[in-house]
Amino acid sequence: MVEIDMTRIPRHIAIIMDGNGRWANERGQDRSFGHAAGIQTVKDITAECTRMGVKYLTLYTFSTENWNRPENEVGAIMDLLIAELEEELFMNNNVRFRVIGDMDRLPERVQVKLKELTEHTKNNDRMTVVAAISYSSKWELDRAVKNIASDAIANKISVDDINEELISSYLTTNFMPDPDLLIRTGGELRLSNYLLWQIAYSELYFCDTYWPDFNKEELYKAIKAYQGRQRRFGKTEKQIENETKE
Repeated sequence: MVEIDMTRIPRHIAIIMDGNGRWANERGQDRSFGHAAGIQTVKDITAECTRMGVKYLTLYTFSTENWNRPENEVGAIMDLLIAELEEELFMNNNVRFRVIGDMDRLPERVQVKLKELTEHTKNNDRMTVVAAISYSSKWELDRAVKNIASDAIANKISVDDINEELISSYLTTNFMPDPDLLIRTGGELRLSNYLLWQIAYSELYFCDTYWPDFNKEELYKAIKAYQGRQRRFGKTEKQIENETKE
């Protein structure tokens, strides 16, 4: 087992859960079989992150672009959200559930399930799991710009008020800190329209492992890589070293 420093666990981990379909195809199965297997990985990684002390876990569950996939695959994913989002997982681990994304595009039955789970777990405070569903950064930024413009026209804010902090407050992620670590499984080396504003200074980790095979050992490898880096946020290495000594 990879050894990690339990005193330097990322506060916020964001994951692009990629590879479900290819995992299933390599086994001669329909892509929906891979999505079902990926749900178990979500449960396992959620439990492990809770145990380690991660405070926020954001999972790219379904992008706005995924609406372009075959209808049967989209339907299978929606059915899985209904069947596999078990309240016990969150209640037993004292985990709060939140959703970011264009909820209006989701089937009514899925919206009801997500709202119920959000409401029932709202007082849990050990960790927050955020499901990015029908989400993309371009959608989020489009929405934020429109809301900022609307509030400016209504004289609720002025142009001089607009800065990084205000823009962040209009994003759907305004209730949590930016990710410390972004993990992408499945071997692809792109960000796929995910948290583009929020990951400006996140550490990025890519691995070839398909999401259904992403286990505790793989998670530890990602955290080990994160812990081996120096986060400078635009400063020099010397400045960071001096701040650490202080």
